[in-house]
Amino acid sequence: MSVVRAKKHLGQHFLTDKNIAARIVDGLRPDVRYSQVLEVGPGMGILSDILLQRSEYETYLIDIDTESYTFLQKKYPQLGPRLLNADFLELDFSQLFQRPFAIIGNFPYNISSQILFKVLDNRQQVVEVVGMFQKEVAERCTAKAGSKEYGILSVFLQAYYKVEYLFTVKAGAFNPPPKVLSGVIRLTRNEVEELPCDEKLFWQVVKAGFNQRRKTLRNAVSGLMNKERMADEPLLELRAERLTVDDFVRLTNRIKESNT
Repeated sequence: MSVVRAKKHLGQHFLTDKNIAARIVDGLRPDVRYSQVLEVGPGMGILSDILLQRSEYETYLIDIDTESYTFLQKKYPQLGPRLLNADFLELDFSQLFQRPFAIIGNFPYNISSQILFKVLDNRQQVVEVVGMFQKEVAERCTAKAGSKEYGILSVFLQAYYKVEYLFTVKAGAFNPPPKVLSGVIRLTRNEVEELPCDEKLFWQVVKAGFNQRRKTLRNAVSGLMNKERMADEPLLELRAERLTVDDFVRLTNRIKESNT
């Protein structure tokens, strides 16, 4: 069987270490209630080989690369319509899955943030994610309030998911090797159906705060609130990176009250 060429414009770095692949698949938690798993960017199928041996999962594969898709069609003819040649970022999950499902993958590093925001947009369906990202992105996802890595993505993911850093992967585990270290993380959906605040305003407050992260929140979110009625709010004297998810929820509620 021919070999798929890694394409730079797609951010492809094919994992070649089977032990690492097994550790990634083992990151899926059998106690989380789902039976369908979508693998993103399977390449030549090093994760897929393991996933398809797990009878507890109905595995779907999606790859935007036509060469990978053709390769995988020949390798896994049993998949049929569960092998998709499509753009994950454009996929309508509700058309494919009627129940909660998990996502797994060695994700293309050039669209890491877009993948995670796609997960957030579909958080009611996506109950778990196990995946490999550039180490810097993985650390940003798991960062805690007060650290320099903590940012918009940290807050949004941790508002809806338990986020865990599982392990680091060196460049030698890939072909071609990336110029950076990689990190594998797990997102497990928490019990929060909706945040106890105006969620649209919450997202606006978080984005405004971190888009001007050198400023205190009083300056960064000034356009979202009634300044006179928020004069005594101590959270506004801090920078965004100091606030936990709960702090942002509290601040969002205070801002909402100030405008009513």
